[in-house]
Amino acid sequence: MTVLLTTARLTLRALGEADLDQLFALENDPEVIRFLNGGRPTTRRAVRAESLPRLLRHYACIGGPGHWAAEERATGRFLGWFEFRPSAHDSAEVVELGYRLGREFWGRGYATEGARALIRTGFTELGVRLVTAKTMAVNTRSRRVMEKAGMRYVRTFFEDWPDIIEGSESGDVEYSLAENDWRRVGGA
Repeated sequence: MTVLLTTARLTLRALGEADLDQLFALENDPEVIRFLNGGRPTTRRAVRAESLPRLLRHYACIGGPGHWAAEERATGRFLGWFEFRPSAHDSAEVVELGYRLGREFWGRGYATEGARALIRTGFTELGVRLVTAKTMAVNTRSRRVMEKAGMRYVRTFFEDWPDIIEGSESGDVEYSLAENDWRRVGGA
C-alpha cells in the first residue's frame, strides 16, 4: 500500500481496484454528489469503467496518483478520497485540490485536515507552486473548507454544463493559494 501522508486522524493512500465498492457507495449518495450531477446515481459499470481509471491515473511529476483514498487512522475506515492532481501531466507547479467524503464524515474537520496536509506536502515536497480548487458557488461547505485551508477566492465563472442542476445559475467559484503566500503566513 502506497501511503502519501498521515495526519493526526487520517491516512492518505493510493486508491486501488479493491476500493470499487466504497467508491460506488460514495458515487451513489445523492447528497455527496449533489453539487456534481444533481444527486443522480451512477452505475457500478460507470464507476469501474470511467471513475476508477481517472482516480488511479499516475502522474510522474508528483511521483504518484492525483487522487488518494482517505482512511480514518484509528479505525482504517474508508472516508472517501482527496484530489491533488497536477493541471499539466508533466508539471507539478499547479495542482487542483478536491475532496469527496462520505456524508457520515462531514462536519468533523476531515476535509480541512486533509486539504491542509496536502497543501503542506505539495509546497514542501512535491514542487507545487500554486494550488487551485473549484466548486459550485452555492456549495458553502466546500468553500468553507477551501478558506480554512488558507485558500482565497479568485473568481466566479459560468461554464456550459451538459446538465443544469439546482444552484448552477449562480455559477462556479475558483479559489487558490500560492506557495509564497502560504510561506508568508507561516504555512497552514
